[in-house]
Amino acid sequence: MTNDKMTKIAWVFPGQGSQTVGMGVDLQDTSIGKAKFELAEKILGWSILDKSQGAEEELSLTLYTQPCLYVIEAILADLLVEKGQLPDLVSGHSLGEYSAFYAARVFDFETGLTLVKRRAELMNSASGGKMVALMKFDRQQLDQLISNSSDVVLANDNSEQQVVISGTPEAVDQICSQVKAKRAVPLKVGGAFHSHFMSSASEQFQTVLESVNFTDAKVPVLSNIDPTPATQGEVLKGRLIGQMTGSVRWREIMEQLPLQAINQVIEVGPGKVLTGLIKRECPDISLRNVSNFEEVKVI
Repeated sequence: MTNDKMTKIAWVFPGQGSQTVGMGVDLQDTSIGKAKFELAEKILGWSILDKSQGAEEELSLTLYTQPCLYVIEAILADLLVEKGQLPDLVSGHSLGEYSAFYAARVFDFETGLTLVKRRAELMNSASGGKMVALMKFDRQQLDQLISNSSDVVLANDNSEQQVVISGTPEAVDQICSQVKAKRAVPLKVGGAFHSHFMSSASEQFQTVLESVNFTDAKVPVLSNIDPTPATQGEVLKGRLIGQMTGSVRWREIMEQLPLQAINQVIEVGPGKVLTGLIKRECPDISLRNVSNFEEVKVI
């Protein structure tokens, strides 16, 4: 299947939390995958495939999760391109935004991995925070509680029914005890990601980002902190600079999809988190998942 004029396709790339043991293993049997795994090992000093096939606990460490996801998603994107597939729009959730930038050719594979490696190191060293996912909650009540607290933010606005809050453990626990929600699930992360508590890590990372050249994107990108289509490299860099401390506005990204006449979305990477969210928000959009080479072949 190749893109026709009637089909407008968005590729979306998942972030931390979508990793699974064994992900990407079959990609080593492709020439693109083999080359990129070897290049990644030179940049990282460790093997993506070893971590992917190791203990779940180790794979779930930010230090390893983020580079593993980026490399595997980049390979899947390249395999789709090799098949003649091209998106009309891209977006990624948190770490997935780096994969989206790579797919849009804002930077090359090595540059993206170097950035992701440093991002993972800085985020991994940021400790003392807590993140909790809330499902089927009272949004008005939650907004009020957050506005009255300087120690909690809305980190991921994933959908009308699901958000993630981030902040100090005490303040997050206090909000969880007050808000009406069907479920509250603590995330396995060491820091208060996508909050002002990441400002020190973000400042250090900004100096790295500013030294990198971003080219104009081949297709529009919807960014986490500003979900409006953009292609200019400098604009996209500015948006990425704010990403570590800013909220992931995924609900608004999904709202943009029909506005941009997107009628098919392919989630490129492990799991089905993003297509699950889009299915509820945009029921008229057809959804595909590409998490391994077999799924690439049937696209």
